[in-house]
Amino acid sequence: MSGDLTTHVLDTGREGPAAGVTVTLQRLDEDGQSETITTAVTNDDGRVDSPLLEGESMVAGQYQLLFEVGPYYREQQNESSFLETVPVRFVIDEPDESYHVPLLLSPGGYTTYRGS
Repeated sequence: MSGDLTTHVLDTGREGPAAGVTVTLQRLDEDGQSETITTAVTNDDGRVDSPLLEGESMVAGQYQLLFEVGPYYREQQNESSFLETVPVRFVIDEPDESYHVPLLLSPGGYTTYRGS
């Protein structure tokens, strides 16, 4: 079995997916320094089109997803947002498992969890 990492963004204020959010995946080293692995943009369903990590690139370690939500809100009828970039740090300790990290977004806050 090969694990993978996926994400999606739901706009709870609009009660639907958040399309057009840029998502950057970074790997963090022991000193907290980041290395960008990939960048993607959410589609009309609020998901990225393919896993952010899979196969041999799915290795144990600490990671960070950066969700660029400020531009998303500015493009939605010129709405402003308290949030600009939402960082979500997490650990992959079982690379053979699937990791799904969704972002539930509103203009003034967010929630995340490990989904299935």
